Amino acid sequence: MTEHQKYMAEHSGKDVLSSDVEIKGSIKFQKELLIDGKVEGEINSDGVLTIGENADIHGEIKTKSITVYGKVHGNITVGERCELKSRCTLQGDLKAARLVIEEGATFIGKSEVTSGKSVAGSNSGGSRPEIVRNDESPAPSKAAFASRS
Repeated sequence: MTEHQKYMAEHSGKDVLSSDVEIKGSIKFQKELLIDGKVEGEINSDGVLTIGENADIHGEIKTKSITVYGKVHGNITVGERCELKSRCTLQGDLKAARLVIEEGATFIGKSEVTSGKSVAGSNSGGSRPEIVRNDESPAPSKAAFASRS
């Protein structure tokens, strides 16, 4: 079972746009959304967005938090955390308070790690941005690039 399949199983009760869905226009949602289809247009939310591995997004994304497994062509702005998974592709600029880029992710654009929006009850005294680097992949980097098309 892949990491994406595990995620799909764990989040089966969440709002999902499956891989056979195509949308042209803007999307707004409140809590959590998993997009695994094609979207052409902007996505706005104060919630948590997951871009599935079959997803192909063309447009601006503004949300609180995002995890990208698939393809995004457009700028991403998040108030909190952005995670680019190992086989994702992002072509566009990225603005986030916390940024995680896994080995094997493709990112073409500029990144800006911001102080983020002030969160009520936050115990962090400073406004220094946090950059998180994951090196969890046990496979050598050659294998990660060889399997990509």
